[in-house]
Amino acid sequence: MNKIVKYVLIGVLVLGALWAAAFFIKSNSKSAISYEVKTPITTSIEKKTVATGKVIPEDEVEIKPQISGIIDEIFLNEGVKVAAGDLIAKIKVVPNEQSLNQAKGRVRNAEIALNNVKIEYDRNKTLFDKGVISSQDYNTQKLRYDQAVLELENARSDYQIIRVGSAGGSSLANTNIRATVSGTVLEIPVKKGDQVIQSNNFNEGTTIATIADLSVMIFEGKVDEGEVGKLKLGMPLEINLGAINDKKFDAKLRFIAPKGVEEAGAVQFKIEGDVTVEDDFLIRAGYSANASLVLERKEDVMAIPEALLQFDKTTDKPFVEIAMGPIEEQKFERRDVEIGISDGVNVEILSGINEEDRVKIWNKTEPIKIGKEEDEETK
Repeated sequence: MNKIVKYVLIGVLVLGALWAAAFFIKSNSKSAISYEVKTPITTSIEKKTVATGKVIPEDEVEIKPQISGIIDEIFLNEGVKVAAGDLIAKIKVVPNEQSLNQAKGRVRNAEIALNNVKIEYDRNKTLFDKGVISSQDYNTQKLRYDQAVLELENARSDYQIIRVGSAGGSSLANTNIRATVSGTVLEIPVKKGDQVIQSNNFNEGTTIATIADLSVMIFEGKVDEGEVGKLKLGMPLEINLGAINDKKFDAKLRFIAPKGVEEAGAVQFKIEGDVTVEDDFLIRAGYSANASLVLERKEDVMAIPEALLQFDKTTDKPFVEIAMGPIEEQKFERRDVEIGISDGVNVEILSGINEEDRVKIWNKTEPIKIGKEEDEETK
């Protein structure tokens, strides 16, 4: 009897072990992750690049004085609109003592020379009227007299210019600084009492004010050498300003630099674009901006999310996995694909799969849920 019980117990244990082994094998034969699939879509893809830069006026005019002196008064403030001819500032001439003294001495010498020539001229004129001397002698003396008169006038003019800044006795022509163009005053870098230098062939002079038309703006930025070859003049730009949110401005590419500049180990090329400024927005000079350029665009192409692509470790060629049979079976087949352009989200598929294929979604992850119990355990 004991032997029968013993054999029964052994049989039960063997059957239990077999059942446990079968269950373990069946459980491990299932995939740890159940992958989902996605079919290709038909969409439009744009390949863009972004150029960083700023928005500046197309033309900025620097107003410089025609005479050296000291700022006596400033009549305008930065930011106001001006018309050509509007008075900006007034300069007070402070003559150099040495130059003034030399000019004054030249006037005195010219007066002395004129008085001496005039005596000779008057005497020769009397003799000529009596017929004592020839007309040639008289004309020679008259020429000397006229030259002495002209020399005195020039000396007096030079003296007036040095003393008050103008030869006519009024310094308004040179000491009054006026706007040469219409626009907005961007900057007045001087203040009352500052000394300024005139603009001449040897010195660009002191800038009294900078004026620009803010209705005519351009975008100035830089692009990488790897993308500059794809740009063409006349391409549309989409300008985003850091100071104006939720508003995009249209622009058109008008300039691509023929020479690049190396910055931080990369060669950058300067570009410019004409910005369309709307009357409802005030764009200030120097706003930071980003310009989006469409390098390539394709309409109605077959595409898949770029995250579905995998790359062969040996050949570095792209491939996807296609579901074979019901999704519950989790059977997939590798397909090499040829890809086209990408916008960073979707990628064009040129060949390798069709629109009915079900592409495996890689790296499926479950969202982490933190409940009250987990919070308490964490605490």
